[in-house]
Amino acid sequence: MIHTEGLTKDFVVSRKETVHAVRGIDLDVAPGELVAILGPNGAGKTTTMRMLTTLLAPTSGSARVAGFDVVTEPGQVRRRIGYVGQGNGAGHNQRAADELYSQGVTYGLSRADSRRRAGELLESLDLAGKAQRKVTDLSGGQRRRLDVAMGLMHAPPLLVLDEPSTGLDPQNRANLWEHITAMRTTFDITVLLTTHYLDEADSMAERVVVVDHGEVIADDTPDALKTQLAGDLLVVTTDAPDGAAQLARVVERWQGASEVTLTGTRISARIANGTTRVAELVHTADAAAVGLSDVQVRRPTLDDVFLNLTGRSLRESGTENEEVAA
Repeated sequence: MIHTEGLTKDFVVSRKETVHAVRGIDLDVAPGELVAILGPNGAGKTTTMRMLTTLLAPTSGSARVAGFDVVTEPGQVRRRIGYVGQGNGAGHNQRAADELYSQGVTYGLSRADSRRRAGELLESLDLAGKAQRKVTDLSGGQRRRLDVAMGLMHAPPLLVLDEPSTGLDPQNRANLWEHITAMRTTFDITVLLTTHYLDEADSMAERVVVVDHGEVIADDTPDALKTQLAGDLLVVTTDAPDGAAQLARVVERWQGASEVTLTGTRISARIANGTTRVAELVHTADAAAVGLSDVQVRRPTLDDVFLNLTGRSLRESGTENEEVAA
């Protein structure tokens, strides 16, 4: 569904300054996948999305979306994608059903087909009772569901979502994703997503692509990334400092153990296969007559992965604008 090779975008700020927003991204997305792109502000996520949706021309490299080149065949690409940007796309003083109808006609659907499709999407996205309401009278969650409906009016095989749930409360976020998941199954669509909510990417995406400084630095399933790049967090508290030091030396010898820290009677470390290792450590402590007062194993999160990859948390990655020429 998406294939890029060396996709690059530079913004010329002045004669002496060029910003390299995207630095040769290679990306493949298969039909039916839900792929999340993660990265801090300024990493190149939105620039990449805009190139894939023909809103920005690449400086170099190539990209094909739904089988068509984004530079030489932009019209063919646009017919086959739905795009939901960061802002609301519907006119504030328009009625929800009218916006969907207009979107369908714009994409070449007949009037009858536009009305039928609008009705289907309003029903599927739990907006049937809001069809005659103005967009300004809809809640934030309802507006975002309307945006998704607009992106799906022409039945595209690919839906591109650029931070679709930003600004929504947890209940509306969950509700939006419940509907998107249902839409994906009903209409058999591929979804490309950017988000700053790592729990969304973790629970929804089959693959996660991490972008930093305009480059792909990781690409795998959420579970694989957490296992390979973060590891389980092991925290053990003993009855005495001497026993803690003894067990810390054992943990340091484990293959793949990292970030081993000893603080008083408390040991913490990043390890692989935490559950298995805990049993081994408990056995070692028992054999050495070291008393344990607490043992915890926590599975890593995608934020742990991001911290490991970039040295900073995604939530603390700054607030600068991604685009130089937005």
